[in-house]
Amino acid sequence: MKLAVAAIGKPGRGPEATLAADYASRATLAGRSLGLGPLELIDLEPRKTGKAPEAELLLAAAEGAHLIACDERGKTYGSRAFADHIATLRDRGERKLVFVIGGADGLDQSVLDAARSTLAFGPQTWPHALARAMLAEQVYRAVTILAGSPYHRD
Repeated sequence: MKLAVAAIGKPGRGPEATLAADYASRATLAGRSLGLGPLELIDLEPRKTGKAPEAELLLAAAEGAHLIACDERGKTYGSRAFADHIATLRDRGERKLVFVIGGADGLDQSVLDAARSTLAFGPQTWPHALARAMLAEQVYRAVTILAGSPYHRD
C-alpha cells in the first residue's frame, strides 16, 4: 500500500522539513518488505487563499485513496493502535493511504466529509511543518512495530 502525507504549505528548508524527509525515507525503506510504501511527502501551495482552494488540492492529491484527515477534533491513537489501523487497511486491500493536513485555518468541511477517518495529535494546535514531521515519524514507528523492530518500546 502506498502512503502519502499531503499538506498545505511549503515546509521550507528548516529542521522540520529535514526531519520529515528523514522519517519518510526510513518508513519507505523499512516498509518495503511489509507491502507498505513508499511514504511520499506532498506539499501543496494553492494559488488562492482560503479553505476551498486548499480543499481542491488536497482532494485531488488523495483521489482514489483511503483518506485520513488530520484534525484537532480527530481520533487519537496510541502507536500500536495506529500501526494496527494501517495494517488493517493494507490487509483489506487498500492500494493507497493519504493523510491530509490543512492550512492555517484547518480543513474545509468537504475534506472532512470525504475522509474515511480522522487523526489528531491531541487537543493542542501544532505548526504544520512540525505536524508533517510528527506524522512521518508515526508512520515510520508503525512500520517498525509491524516489522517487530525494537524501535518502539512500550
